[in-house]
Amino acid sequence: MKKILIAAVFFAAYSTGFSQENKTEDKDLMTWYHKDFGSTKVHGISTQNAIKFLESKGLKPKTVVVGVIDSGVEVDHPGLIKNIWKNANEVPNNGKDDDNNGYIDDVHGWNFIGGKNGDVGVDNLEATRVIRKFQKLFEGSNSAENKANQTKMPGEFATYLKAKETFNKKSIEAKQAFAQYSEFAKLVPSIAATLKGKTLTKENLAAITATTQEEARNLAILGQISEDPTILGKSQEEVQKYLEKDIKGALDYYEPQATKQYNLDYDPRSIVGDNYENVNEKFYGNNHYEGPDAQHGTHVSGIIAGYPNGKEIQYGVAYKVAKIMVVRAVPDGDERDKDIANAVRYAVDNGAKVINMSFGKAFSPDKEKVWEAFQYAQDKGVLLVHAAGNDNQSLEENDNFPTNFKSQSDEKPFLNNMITVGASTNDSAFLRASFSNYSGKMVDVFAPGDKIYSTVIDGKYEYLQGTSMASPVVAGAAAVLMAYMPNIKPDQVIDALMSTVNKSEVNAMLKTNVNNRFDLISKSGGVIDLYKAAQYAYNKYYQTSASVKATAPKTAPKKKNTIKKK
Repeated sequence: MKKILIAAVFFAAYSTGFSQENKTEDKDLMTWYHKDFGSTKVHGISTQNAIKFLESKGLKPKTVVVGVIDSGVEVDHPGLIKNIWKNANEVPNNGKDDDNNGYIDDVHGWNFIGGKNGDVGVDNLEATRVIRKFQKLFEGSNSAENKANQTKMPGEFATYLKAKETFNKKSIEAKQAFAQYSEFAKLVPSIAATLKGKTLTKENLAAITATTQEEARNLAILGQISEDPTILGKSQEEVQKYLEKDIKGALDYYEPQATKQYNLDYDPRSIVGDNYENVNEKFYGNNHYEGPDAQHGTHVSGIIAGYPNGKEIQYGVAYKVAKIMVVRAVPDGDERDKDIANAVRYAVDNGAKVINMSFGKAFSPDKEKVWEAFQYAQDKGVLLVHAAGNDNQSLEENDNFPTNFKSQSDEKPFLNNMITVGASTNDSAFLRASFSNYSGKMVDVFAPGDKIYSTVIDGKYEYLQGTSMASPVVAGAAAVLMAYMPNIKPDQVIDALMSTVNKSEVNAMLKTNVNNRFDLISKSGGVIDLYKAAQYAYNKYYQTSASVKATAPKTAPKKKNTIKKK
Protein backbone atom coordinates (compact mmCIF):
# COMPACT_ATOMS: atom_id res chain seq x y z
CA MET A 1 0.00 0.00 0.00
CA LYS A 2 0.96 3.60 -0.42
CA LYS A 3 -0.57 6.97 0.08
CA ILE A 4 -0.70 9.42 -2.78
CA LEU A 5 -0.14 12.66 -0.95
CA ILE A 6 -0.35 15.06 -3.88
CA ALA A 7 -3.96 14.13 -4.44
CA ALA A 8 -4.96 15.25 -0.96
CA VAL A 9 -4.92 18.92 -1.94
CA PHE A 10 -6.61 18.42 -5.28
CA PHE A 11 -9.24 15.95 -4.10
CA ALA A 12 -10.11 17.26 -0.65
CA ALA A 13 -7.70 15.11 1.34
CA TYR A 14 -8.61 11.94 -0.55
CA SER A 15 -5.98 9.30 0.13
CA THR A 16 -5.52 5.68 -0.85
CA GLY A 17 -2.98 2.90 -0.66
CA PHE A 18 -0.27 2.46 -3.26
CA SER A 19 3.40 1.61 -3.12
CA GLN A 20 5.93 4.40 -3.38
CA GLU A 21 9.50 4.16 -4.49
CA ASN A 22 12.01 6.03 -2.36
CA LYS A 23 15.09 7.07 -4.28
CA THR A 24 17.24 8.00 -1.29
CA GLU A 25 20.25 5.89 -0.41
CA ASP A 26 19.37 5.84 3.27
CA LYS A 27 20.98 2.55 4.24
CA ASP A 28 19.71 2.96 7.78
CA LEU A 29 16.12 3.17 6.52
CA MET A 30 16.62 0.31 4.06
CA THR A 31 17.24 -2.12 6.90
CA TRP A 32 15.35 -0.50 9.77
CA TYR A 33 13.07 -3.47 10.36
CA HIS A 34 16.09 -5.57 11.38
CA LYS A 35 17.12 -3.14 14.15
CA ASP A 36 17.43 -4.09 17.80
CA PHE A 37 14.79 -2.34 19.87
CA GLY A 38 16.79 -2.56 23.07
CA SER A 39 19.70 -0.50 21.75
CA THR A 40 17.95 1.78 19.24
CA LYS A 41 14.39 2.16 20.60
CA VAL A 42 13.23 1.58 17.03
CA HIS A 43 10.75 -1.29 16.86
CA GLY A 44 12.76 -3.57 14.60
CA ILE A 45 12.94 -7.31 15.26
CA SER A 46 16.66 -7.66 16.09
CA THR A 47 17.36 -10.13 13.29
CA GLN A 48 21.13 -10.37 13.60
CA ASN A 49 21.13 -10.71 17.39
CA ALA A 50 18.70 -13.61 17.06
CA ILE A 51 20.91 -15.42 14.58
CA LYS A 52 24.02 -14.77 16.72
CA PHE A 53 22.25 -16.16 19.77
CA LEU A 54 21.12 -19.33 18.03
CA GLU A 55 24.55 -19.93 16.51
CA SER A 56 26.22 -19.28 19.88
CA LYS A 57 24.36 -22.32 21.16
CA GLY A 58 26.00 -24.47 18.51
CA LEU A 59 22.80 -24.90 16.54
CA LYS A 60 23.19 -25.67 12.86
CA PRO A 61 20.26 -24.51 10.71
CA LYS A 62 18.34 -26.68 8.32
CA THR A 63 16.73 -25.17 5.26
CA VAL A 64 13.09 -24.17 5.72
CA VAL A 65 10.82 -23.89 2.68
CA VAL A 66 8.44 -20.92 2.86
CA GLY A 67 5.44 -21.04 0.56
CA VAL A 68 4.55 -17.57 -0.73
CA ILE A 69 0.94 -17.55 -1.91
CA ASP A 70 0.81 -14.30 -3.81
CA SER A 71 0.69 -12.56 -7.20
CA GLY A 72 3.80 -14.36 -8.46
CA VAL A 73 7.54 -13.95 -7.94
CA GLU A 74 10.37 -12.92 -10.24
CA VAL A 75 12.37 -16.09 -9.59
CA ASP A 76 15.48 -14.85 -11.42
CA HIS A 77 15.75 -11.60 -9.46
CA PRO A 78 19.45 -11.15 -8.55
CA GLY A 79 18.53 -10.71 -4.88
CA LEU A 80 16.37 -13.84 -4.79
CA ILE A 81 17.56 -16.38 -7.33
CA LYS A 82 19.77 -18.33 -4.92
CA ASN A 83 16.94 -18.62 -2.40
CA ILE A 84 14.19 -19.88 -4.72
CA TRP A 85 12.99 -23.40 -3.95
CA LYS A 86 13.69 -26.08 -6.53
CA ASN A 87 11.68 -29.25 -6.80
CA ALA A 88 14.48 -31.82 -6.84
CA ASN A 89 12.16 -34.50 -8.22
CA GLU A 90 11.05 -32.52 -11.28
CA VAL A 91 13.01 -32.30 -14.54
CA PRO A 92 12.66 -28.75 -15.87
CA ASN A 93 10.71 -28.12 -19.07
CA ASN A 94 10.31 -31.72 -20.22
CA GLY A 95 6.52 -31.52 -20.25
CA LYS A 96 6.19 -34.41 -17.80
CA ASP A 97 4.98 -34.80 -14.24
CA ASP A 98 8.20 -36.44 -13.07
CA ASP A 99 7.33 -36.55 -9.38
CA ASN A 100 3.72 -37.64 -10.00
CA ASN A 101 2.25 -34.88 -7.83
CA GLY A 102 -0.25 -33.89 -10.52
CA TYR A 103 1.58 -30.74 -11.67
CA ILE A 104 3.77 -30.73 -14.77
CA ASP A 105 7.18 -29.00 -14.59
CA ASP A 106 6.50 -27.42 -11.20
CA VAL A 107 10.18 -26.72 -10.60
CA HIS A 108 9.74 -23.60 -8.43
CA GLY A 109 6.07 -23.91 -7.50
CA TRP A 110 2.74 -23.57 -9.27
CA ASN A 111 0.30 -21.04 -10.70
CA PHE A 112 -3.38 -21.72 -9.94
CA ILE A 113 -4.64 -18.72 -11.92
CA GLY A 114 -3.27 -19.58 -15.32
CA GLY A 115 -3.97 -22.06 -18.08
CA LYS A 116 -2.96 -23.17 -21.56
CA ASN A 117 -3.90 -19.83 -23.08
CA GLY A 118 -2.31 -17.45 -20.59
CA ASP A 119 -2.64 -16.10 -17.08
CA VAL A 120 -5.24 -14.15 -15.15
CA GLY A 121 -4.06 -10.63 -14.42
CA VAL A 122 -7.09 -8.64 -13.29
CA ASP A 123 -10.02 -10.47 -11.71
CA ASN A 124 -13.24 -9.38 -10.04
CA LEU A 125 -13.54 -8.48 -6.41
CA GLU A 126 -15.49 -11.13 -4.50
CA ALA A 127 -18.47 -8.84 -4.02
CA THR A 128 -18.88 -8.75 -7.80
CA ARG A 129 -18.75 -12.53 -8.07
CA VAL A 130 -21.30 -12.94 -5.27
CA ILE A 131 -23.76 -10.64 -7.05
CA ARG A 132 -23.22 -12.33 -10.41
CA LYS A 133 -23.84 -15.76 -8.85
CA PHE A 134 -27.01 -14.94 -6.90
CA GLN A 135 -28.64 -11.98 -8.65
CA LYS A 136 -31.03 -14.05 -10.76
CA LEU A 137 -31.94 -16.23 -7.78
CA PHE A 138 -32.75 -13.39 -5.41
CA GLU A 139 -33.71 -10.54 -7.73
CA GLY A 140 -34.82 -12.21 -10.94
CA SER A 141 -37.93 -11.45 -12.99
CA ASN A 142 -40.18 -13.78 -10.94
CA SER A 143 -40.85 -12.19 -7.53
CA ALA A 144 -42.41 -15.36 -6.09
CA GLU A 145 -39.34 -17.40 -6.96
CA ASN A 146 -37.15 -14.64 -5.55
CA LYS A 147 -38.89 -14.80 -2.18
CA ALA A 148 -38.80 -18.59 -2.16
CA ASN A 149 -35.05 -18.59 -2.81
CA GLN A 150 -34.48 -15.93 -0.17
CA THR A 151 -36.32 -18.07 2.38
CA LYS A 152 -34.58 -21.28 1.32
CA MET A 153 -31.09 -19.73 1.32
CA PRO A 154 -31.02 -17.18 4.16
CA GLY A 155 -27.25 -17.24 4.62
CA GLU A 156 -26.54 -16.73 0.94
CA PHE A 157 -29.17 -14.01 0.75
CA ALA A 158 -27.62 -12.12 3.66
CA THR A 159 -24.20 -12.33 1.98
CA TYR A 160 -25.75 -11.18 -1.29
CA LEU A 161 -27.30 -8.09 0.30
CA LYS A 162 -24.03 -7.20 2.00
CA ALA A 163 -22.08 -7.71 -1.24
CA LYS A 164 -24.59 -5.59 -3.14
CA GLU A 165 -24.20 -2.75 -0.64
CA THR A 166 -20.43 -2.90 -0.94
CA PHE A 167 -20.56 -3.15 -4.72
CA ASN A 168 -22.87 -0.16 -5.14
CA LYS A 169 -20.73 2.04 -2.92
CA LYS A 170 -17.25 0.97 -3.99
CA SER A 171 -17.89 0.75 -7.72
CA ILE A 172 -19.09 4.35 -7.78
CA GLU A 173 -16.08 5.47 -5.74
CA ALA A 174 -13.71 3.64 -8.09
CA LYS A 175 -15.23 5.16 -11.22
CA GLN A 176 -15.16 8.64 -9.71
CA ALA A 177 -11.57 8.28 -8.56
CA PHE A 178 -10.44 6.98 -11.94
CA ALA A 179 -12.11 9.91 -13.68
CA GLN A 180 -10.59 12.39 -11.22
CA TYR A 181 -7.08 11.03 -11.51
CA SER A 182 -7.42 10.93 -15.30
CA GLU A 183 -8.22 14.66 -15.22
CA PHE A 184 -5.43 15.30 -12.72
CA ALA A 185 -2.92 13.62 -15.05
CA LYS A 186 -3.63 16.32 -17.65
CA LEU A 187 -2.65 19.04 -15.15
CA VAL A 188 0.79 17.68 -14.28
CA PRO A 189 2.74 19.76 -16.86
CA SER A 190 1.02 22.92 -15.61
CA ILE A 191 1.82 22.07 -11.98
CA ALA A 192 5.51 21.54 -12.74
CA ALA A 193 5.65 24.66 -14.93
CA THR A 194 4.66 26.78 -11.93
CA LEU A 195 8.28 26.43 -10.77
CA LYS A 196 9.26 28.58 -13.78
CA GLY A 197 12.48 26.63 -14.29
CA LYS A 198 13.58 26.75 -10.65
CA THR A 199 14.24 23.80 -8.36
CA LEU A 200 11.68 22.64 -5.81
CA THR A 201 12.64 24.28 -2.54
CA LYS A 202 10.56 25.96 0.12
CA GLU A 203 12.40 29.23 -0.54
CA ASN A 204 11.64 29.15 -4.26
CA LEU A 205 7.99 28.31 -3.60
CA ALA A 206 7.70 31.20 -1.13
CA ALA A 207 9.04 33.60 -3.77
CA ILE A 208 6.29 32.68 -6.27
CA THR A 209 3.15 34.79 -6.12
CA ALA A 210 0.00 33.12 -7.40
CA THR A 211 -2.00 35.34 -9.77
CA THR A 212 -4.70 32.81 -10.64
CA GLN A 213 -6.67 30.09 -8.90
CA GLU A 214 -4.81 27.53 -10.99
CA GLU A 215 -1.42 28.78 -9.80
CA ALA A 216 -2.63 28.83 -6.19
CA ARG A 217 -3.72 25.20 -6.53
CA ASN A 218 -0.41 24.26 -8.16
CA LEU A 219 1.59 25.95 -5.39
CA ALA A 220 -0.42 24.11 -2.76
CA ILE A 221 0.37 20.77 -4.43
CA LEU A 222 4.05 21.63 -4.85
CA GLY A 223 4.20 22.70 -1.22
CA GLN A 224 2.82 19.38 -0.15
CA ILE A 225 5.17 17.22 -2.19
CA SER A 226 8.12 19.35 -1.01
CA GLU A 227 7.66 17.58 2.34
CA ASP A 228 9.05 14.47 0.66
CA PRO A 229 12.85 14.64 0.98
CA THR A 230 13.28 12.47 -2.12
CA ILE A 231 11.96 15.24 -4.39
CA LEU A 232 13.09 18.36 -2.50
CA GLY A 233 15.69 20.30 -4.49
CA LYS A 234 14.85 18.58 -7.79
CA SER A 235 14.47 20.33 -11.12
CA GLN A 236 11.19 21.21 -12.81
CA GLU A 237 11.62 18.26 -15.18
CA GLU A 238 12.28 15.85 -12.31
CA VAL A 239 9.25 17.17 -10.42
CA GLN A 240 7.08 16.54 -13.47
CA LYS A 241 8.34 12.96 -13.76
CA TYR A 242 7.69 12.45 -10.05
CA LEU A 243 4.10 13.64 -10.42
CA GLU A 244 3.54 11.55 -13.55
CA LYS A 245 4.76 8.41 -11.79
CA ASP A 246 2.59 9.05 -8.76
CA ILE A 247 -0.52 9.62 -10.85
CA LYS A 248 0.25 6.57 -12.97
CA GLY A 249 0.21 4.53 -9.76
CA ALA A 250 -3.24 5.89 -8.97
CA LEU A 251 -4.54 5.19 -12.46
CA ASP A 252 -3.07 1.68 -12.41
CA TYR A 253 -4.94 1.10 -9.15
CA TYR A 254 -8.33 2.54 -10.07
CA GLU A 255 -8.58 1.66 -13.76
CA PRO A 256 -8.93 -2.12 -13.11
CA GLN A 257 -11.50 -1.42 -10.41
CA ALA A 258 -13.54 0.90 -12.61
CA THR A 259 -13.47 -1.32 -15.70
CA LYS A 260 -13.10 -4.92 -14.50
CA GLN A 261 -13.10 -5.61 -10.77
CA TYR A 262 -16.58 -4.13 -10.28
CA ASN A 263 -17.84 -5.16 -13.71
CA LEU A 264 -20.57 -7.83 -13.62
CA ASP A 265 -19.96 -8.65 -17.28
CA TYR A 266 -16.23 -9.29 -16.81
CA ASP A 267 -15.10 -12.78 -15.81
CA PRO A 268 -11.61 -13.98 -16.83
CA ARG A 269 -11.88 -17.45 -15.30
CA SER A 270 -12.14 -19.14 -18.69
CA ILE A 271 -8.40 -18.50 -19.05
CA VAL A 272 -7.72 -21.09 -16.36
CA GLY A 273 -9.83 -23.77 -18.03
CA ASP A 274 -11.04 -25.50 -14.87
CA ASN A 275 -14.58 -26.26 -13.79
CA TYR A 276 -14.80 -23.39 -11.36
CA GLU A 277 -17.99 -24.67 -9.72
CA ASN A 278 -16.15 -27.83 -8.70
CA VAL A 279 -14.35 -26.67 -5.55
CA ASN A 280 -12.81 -30.13 -5.09
CA GLU A 281 -10.88 -29.91 -8.38
CA LYS A 282 -7.12 -29.73 -7.77
CA PHE A 283 -5.21 -30.23 -10.99
CA TYR A 284 -5.32 -27.10 -13.12
CA GLY A 285 -3.07 -24.11 -13.77
CA ASN A 286 0.48 -23.80 -15.13
CA ASN A 287 4.04 -23.15 -14.02
CA HIS A 288 4.17 -19.44 -14.88
CA TYR A 289 5.69 -18.35 -11.57
CA GLU A 290 5.81 -14.64 -12.34
CA GLY A 291 2.49 -13.98 -14.06
CA PRO A 292 1.49 -10.59 -15.49
CA ASP A 293 2.54 -8.58 -12.41
CA ALA A 294 4.80 -10.07 -9.76
CA GLN A 295 5.61 -6.78 -8.00
CA HIS A 296 3.81 -7.64 -4.78
CA GLY A 297 4.94 -11.26 -4.48
CA THR A 298 8.54 -10.38 -5.31
CA HIS A 299 8.60 -7.72 -2.59
CA VAL A 300 7.11 -10.14 -0.06
CA SER A 301 9.68 -12.80 -0.98
CA GLY A 302 12.56 -10.38 -0.51
CA ILE A 303 11.41 -9.58 3.01
CA ILE A 304 11.55 -13.28 3.82
CA ALA A 305 14.63 -14.46 1.95
CA GLY A 306 16.28 -11.69 -0.08
CA TYR A 307 20.04 -11.45 0.32
CA PRO A 308 22.57 -8.62 -0.15
CA ASN A 309 23.26 -8.23 -3.85
CA GLY A 310 25.94 -5.96 -5.29
CA LYS A 311 25.48 -2.48 -3.85
CA GLU A 312 22.06 -3.41 -2.48
CA ILE A 313 22.28 -4.14 1.23
CA GLN A 314 18.67 -5.27 1.61
CA TYR A 315 18.25 -8.72 3.09
CA GLY A 316 15.33 -10.78 4.31
CA VAL A 317 14.76 -11.97 7.84
CA ALA A 318 15.49 -15.61 6.94
CA TYR A 319 18.01 -14.97 4.14
CA LYS A 320 20.41 -17.55 5.59
CA VAL A 321 17.94 -20.39 5.95
CA ALA A 322 14.83 -20.01 3.77
CA LYS A 323 13.87 -21.04 0.25
CA ILE A 324 10.85 -19.46 -1.43
CA MET A 325 8.25 -21.77 -2.97
CA VAL A 326 6.17 -19.74 -5.43
CA VAL A 327 2.43 -20.43 -5.38
CA ARG A 328 0.60 -17.94 -7.58
CA ALA A 329 -3.06 -17.59 -6.61
CA VAL A 330 -3.64 -13.85 -6.06
CA PRO A 331 -4.72 -11.70 -9.04
CA ASP A 332 -5.17 -7.96 -9.30
CA GLY A 333 -8.51 -8.23 -7.55
CA ASP A 334 -9.75 -10.75 -4.98
CA GLU A 335 -8.29 -14.23 -4.75
CA ARG A 336 -10.73 -17.12 -5.17
CA ASP A 337 -11.32 -19.57 -2.33
CA LYS A 338 -10.84 -22.65 -4.49
CA ASP A 339 -7.39 -21.42 -5.57
CA ILE A 340 -6.32 -20.55 -2.03
CA ALA A 341 -7.35 -23.94 -0.70
CA ASN A 342 -5.40 -25.67 -3.46
CA ALA A 343 -2.43 -23.35 -3.01
CA VAL A 344 -2.20 -24.20 0.69
CA ARG A 345 -2.42 -27.93 0.01
CA TYR A 346 0.17 -27.70 -2.76
CA ALA A 347 2.62 -25.89 -0.48
CA VAL A 348 2.09 -28.37 2.35
CA ASP A 349 2.39 -31.44 0.13
CA ASN A 350 5.60 -30.18 -1.45
CA GLY A 351 7.50 -29.44 1.73
CA ALA A 352 6.71 -25.92 2.89
CA LYS A 353 6.89 -25.52 6.67
CA VAL A 354 5.73 -21.89 6.67
CA ILE A 355 3.12 -20.34 4.37
CA ASN A 356 2.85 -16.57 3.97
CA MET A 357 -0.54 -15.14 2.98
CA SER A 358 -0.36 -11.41 2.26
CA PHE A 359 -3.88 -11.07 0.91
CA GLY A 360 -7.42 -10.73 2.17
CA LYS A 361 -11.00 -9.91 1.22
CA ALA A 362 -14.36 -9.06 2.75
CA PHE A 363 -16.33 -12.03 1.34
CA SER A 364 -15.49 -15.73 1.23
CA PRO A 365 -18.29 -17.87 -0.25
CA ASP A 366 -16.32 -21.11 -0.02
CA LYS A 367 -14.53 -20.38 3.25
CA GLU A 368 -15.23 -23.91 4.50
CA LYS A 369 -12.99 -25.25 1.73
CA VAL A 370 -10.21 -22.87 2.77
CA TRP A 371 -10.65 -23.89 6.40
CA GLU A 372 -10.32 -27.55 5.41
CA ALA A 373 -6.97 -26.72 3.81
CA PHE A 374 -5.90 -24.79 6.91
CA GLN A 375 -6.79 -27.78 9.07
CA TYR A 376 -4.77 -29.97 6.72
CA ALA A 377 -1.79 -27.65 7.19
CA GLN A 378 -2.20 -27.85 10.96
CA ASP A 379 -2.31 -31.64 10.84
CA LYS A 380 0.93 -31.63 8.84
CA GLY A 381 2.72 -29.21 11.19
CA VAL A 382 2.77 -26.21 8.86
CA LEU A 383 2.60 -22.63 10.14
CA LEU A 384 0.24 -20.14 8.44
CA VAL A 385 0.99 -16.41 8.55
CA HIS A 386 -1.70 -13.95 7.44
CA ALA A 387 -1.81 -10.18 6.94
CA ALA A 388 -4.45 -8.39 9.01
CA GLY A 389 -5.48 -6.08 6.15
CA ASN A 390 -5.12 -2.42 5.27
CA ASP A 391 -8.53 -0.88 5.93
CA ASN A 392 -7.78 0.88 9.23
CA GLN A 393 -10.58 -0.98 10.95
CA SER A 394 -11.29 -3.52 13.69
CA LEU A 395 -11.47 -7.14 12.59
CA GLU A 396 -14.08 -7.73 15.26
CA GLU A 397 -16.42 -5.46 13.31
CA ASN A 398 -15.31 -6.08 9.72
CA ASP A 399 -14.53 -9.38 8.00
CA ASN A 400 -11.11 -10.03 6.51
CA PHE A 401 -10.84 -13.51 5.01
CA PRO A 402 -9.18 -15.93 5.35
CA THR A 403 -9.46 -16.02 9.12
CA ASN A 404 -8.94 -18.58 11.86
CA PHE A 405 -12.19 -17.58 13.56
CA LYS A 406 -15.38 -19.29 12.40
CA SER A 407 -17.26 -16.12 13.37
CA GLN A 408 -16.39 -12.75 14.86
CA SER A 409 -18.31 -13.67 18.02
CA ASP A 410 -16.06 -16.66 18.74
CA GLU A 411 -13.77 -16.09 21.70
CA LYS A 412 -10.95 -18.26 20.39
CA PRO A 413 -9.60 -19.31 16.98
CA PHE A 414 -10.32 -22.85 15.87
CA LEU A 415 -6.73 -23.38 14.66
CA ASN A 416 -3.46 -23.31 16.58
CA ASN A 417 -1.13 -22.95 13.58
CA MET A 418 -2.15 -19.51 12.26
CA ILE A 419 -0.87 -16.08 13.26
CA THR A 420 -2.44 -12.80 12.08
CA VAL A 421 -0.20 -9.76 11.71
CA GLY A 422 -0.78 -6.01 11.86
CA ALA A 423 1.70 -3.41 10.57
CA SER A 424 3.89 -1.17 12.72
CA THR A 425 6.19 1.74 11.85
CA ASN A 426 9.70 2.90 12.74
CA ASP A 427 8.21 5.84 14.67
CA SER A 428 7.74 4.85 18.32
CA ALA A 429 5.35 7.77 18.89
CA PHE A 430 3.01 6.64 16.09
CA LEU A 431 3.62 2.92 16.23
CA ARG A 432 0.55 1.56 14.46
CA ALA A 433 0.72 2.11 10.72
CA SER A 434 -2.25 4.33 9.88
CA PHE A 435 -3.67 1.81 7.39
CA SER A 436 -3.35 -1.31 9.53
CA ASN A 437 -6.35 -3.28 10.77
CA TYR A 438 -6.37 -4.16 14.45
CA SER A 439 -8.14 -6.19 17.14
CA GLY A 440 -7.33 -7.19 20.67
CA LYS A 441 -8.73 -10.62 19.86
CA MET A 442 -8.21 -11.35 16.16
CA VAL A 443 -4.82 -9.74 15.46
CA ASP A 444 -2.04 -11.65 17.20
CA VAL A 445 1.02 -9.44 16.77
CA PHE A 446 2.32 -6.38 14.99
CA ALA A 447 5.47 -6.35 12.87
CA PRO A 448 7.30 -3.76 10.73
CA GLY A 449 5.18 -2.98 7.67
CA ASP A 450 5.80 0.70 6.87
CA LYS A 451 8.55 1.91 4.52
CA ILE A 452 9.91 -1.59 3.89
CA TYR A 453 12.66 -1.79 1.27
CA SER A 454 12.77 -5.01 -0.73
CA THR A 455 13.01 -6.68 -4.12
CA VAL A 456 10.57 -5.85 -6.93
CA ILE A 457 10.32 -6.85 -10.59
CA ASP A 458 12.97 -6.16 -13.23
CA GLY A 459 15.74 -6.77 -10.73
CA LYS A 460 14.93 -3.59 -8.83
CA TYR A 461 14.20 -2.57 -5.23
CA GLU A 462 11.52 -0.29 -3.78
CA TYR A 463 9.87 0.78 -0.57
CA LEU A 464 6.34 -0.57 -0.13
CA GLN A 465 4.05 -0.51 2.87
CA GLY A 466 1.14 -2.56 4.12
CA THR A 467 0.28 -5.47 6.37
CA SER A 468 1.38 -7.39 3.26
CA MET A 469 4.91 -6.41 4.27
CA ALA A 470 4.42 -7.11 7.99
CA SER A 471 3.25 -10.67 7.39
CA PRO A 472 6.48 -11.83 5.66
CA VAL A 473 8.52 -10.28 8.47
CA VAL A 474 6.77 -12.73 10.79
CA ALA A 475 7.01 -15.57 8.26
CA GLY A 476 10.75 -14.96 8.02
CA ALA A 477 11.08 -14.86 11.81
CA ALA A 478 9.21 -18.15 12.09
CA ALA A 479 11.46 -19.70 9.44
CA VAL A 480 14.54 -18.72 11.45
CA LEU A 481 13.20 -20.38 14.61
CA MET A 482 12.20 -23.52 12.71
CA ALA A 483 15.53 -23.70 10.88
CA TYR A 484 17.66 -23.67 14.01
CA MET A 485 15.21 -25.70 16.10
CA PRO A 486 13.67 -28.13 13.57
CA ASN A 487 11.50 -29.94 16.08
CA ILE A 488 9.65 -26.83 17.24
CA LYS A 489 5.95 -26.90 16.39
CA PRO A 490 3.85 -24.11 14.81
CA ASP A 491 1.92 -23.38 18.02
CA GLN A 492 5.22 -23.16 19.90
CA VAL A 493 6.60 -20.72 17.33
CA ILE A 494 3.48 -18.60 17.73
CA ASP A 495 3.80 -18.76 21.51
CA ALA A 496 7.45 -17.64 21.32
CA LEU A 497 6.68 -14.71 19.01
CA MET A 498 3.63 -13.55 20.97
CA SER A 499 5.13 -13.94 24.44
CA THR A 500 8.19 -11.80 23.73
CA VAL A 501 6.81 -8.76 21.90
CA ASN A 502 8.06 -5.28 22.74
CA LYS A 503 4.99 -3.57 24.14
CA SER A 504 4.08 0.10 24.00
CA GLU A 505 1.26 2.16 25.46
CA VAL A 506 1.42 4.98 22.91
CA ASN A 507 -1.78 6.20 21.28
CA ALA A 508 -2.76 3.72 18.58
CA MET A 509 -4.47 6.53 16.62
CA LEU A 510 -7.73 4.68 16.15
CA LYS A 511 -10.95 6.21 14.81
CA THR A 512 -12.45 5.71 18.26
CA ASN A 513 -11.03 6.47 21.69
CA VAL A 514 -12.05 3.04 22.98
CA ASN A 515 -9.08 0.72 23.60
CA ASN A 516 -6.88 3.32 21.95
CA ARG A 517 -3.54 2.20 23.43
CA PHE A 518 -1.20 0.28 21.15
CA ASP A 519 -0.89 -2.60 23.61
CA LEU A 520 -4.66 -3.16 23.43
CA ILE A 521 -5.06 -3.54 19.66
CA SER A 522 -3.53 -7.00 19.32
CA LYS A 523 -3.66 -10.15 21.37
CA SER A 524 0.01 -9.96 22.34
CA GLY A 525 0.08 -6.19 22.71
CA GLY A 526 3.25 -5.38 20.81
CA VAL A 527 5.78 -5.75 17.99
CA ILE A 528 7.65 -9.01 17.52
CA ASP A 529 11.28 -9.31 18.62
CA LEU A 530 13.02 -12.29 17.00
CA TYR A 531 15.99 -12.13 19.37
CA LYS A 532 13.77 -12.45 22.44
CA ALA A 533 11.62 -15.07 20.71
CA ALA A 534 14.72 -17.14 19.92
CA GLN A 535 15.82 -17.05 23.55
CA TYR A 536 12.33 -17.94 24.74
CA ALA A 537 11.92 -20.81 22.28
CA TYR A 538 15.40 -22.18 23.00
CA ASN A 539 14.90 -22.18 26.76
CA LYS A 540 11.28 -23.33 26.84
CA TYR A 541 11.10 -25.76 23.94
CA TYR A 542 14.48 -26.73 22.51
CA GLN A 543 16.36 -27.30 25.78
CA THR A 544 13.39 -29.07 27.31
CA SER A 545 13.07 -31.47 24.41
CA ALA A 546 16.84 -32.01 24.35
CA SER A 547 16.94 -32.82 28.08
CA VAL A 548 14.03 -35.21 27.73
CA LYS A 549 15.89 -37.06 25.01
CA ALA A 550 19.07 -37.14 27.11
CA THR A 551 17.36 -38.55 30.20
CA ALA A 552 15.02 -40.93 28.43
CA PRO A 553 15.75 -44.56 29.35
CA LYS A 554 17.51 -46.41 26.61
CA THR A 555 15.74 -49.41 25.23
CA ALA A 556 17.23 -52.69 26.36
CA PRO A 557 19.42 -54.34 23.75
CA LYS A 558 17.80 -57.19 21.95
CA LYS A 559 18.94 -60.63 23.00
CA LYS A 560 20.78 -62.57 20.44
CA ASN A 561 18.93 -65.45 18.90
CA THR A 562 20.71 -68.55 20.22
CA ILE A 563 18.57 -71.03 18.34
CA LYS A 564 20.74 -72.92 15.96
CA LYS A 565 19.70 -73.10 12.38
CA LYS A 566 18.95 -76.52 11.09
